[in-house]
Amino acid sequence: MRIRVALVLLLALVALGSQAGRFLVVDAPQPSDAIVVLAGETSVRPKRAVELLQQGMAPRLFLDVETRDVLYDQPLTAVAERFARSFPEKDRIAVCPISALSTFAEADDVNRCLQPLGVHRVLIVTSASHTGRALRIFRHRLPQYQFTTAAAQDPIHFGIVWWTNREWAKSTVDEWVKLLWFEMVDRWR
Repeated sequence: MRIRVALVLLLALVALGSQAGRFLVVDAPQPSDAIVVLAGETSVRPKRAVELLQQGMAPRLFLDVETRDVLYDQPLTAVAERFARSFPEKDRIAVCPISALSTFAEADDVNRCLQPLGVHRVLIVTSASHTGRALRIFRHRLPQYQFTTAAAQDPIHFGIVWWTNREWAKSTVDEWVKLLWFEMVDRWR
């Protein structure tokens, strides 16, 4: 009897585990007043956001850029501004300087950049594994906006079948820990 219970629990755990990656991803972009690329990864996320801007998903795009970061003696904000100027849509792309060390705190910096524009609908672009948690955090922290998310797919760092790749497994476990922290701690402060 104990063996049967253990097997059932093991099968349930495997079934839930196989869905763990899928649960993290919310890729449902909607037309918005602004697109915000969350800070962190600086290649795939901005590229996806510019594609969405070019598709007409929003009239403005903000690149969240950490003010304390330096890349080869260049402030990351300066690098991001040069990147933004490289597109024909350069007048519609701006850098949103942030000092936050977490997605939870980043919401305050994003609000500072969006508030003067009077926007209501915001499309968040972030890494696929981060979309679900980012959406929860921003909806909780900034209820005055309607948020949707677009997943920037980076097959090097994350895949839905996370258990088949070491890097994907690390990203999935890391994201689940952060999601649990938000649900159990940050949501209540």
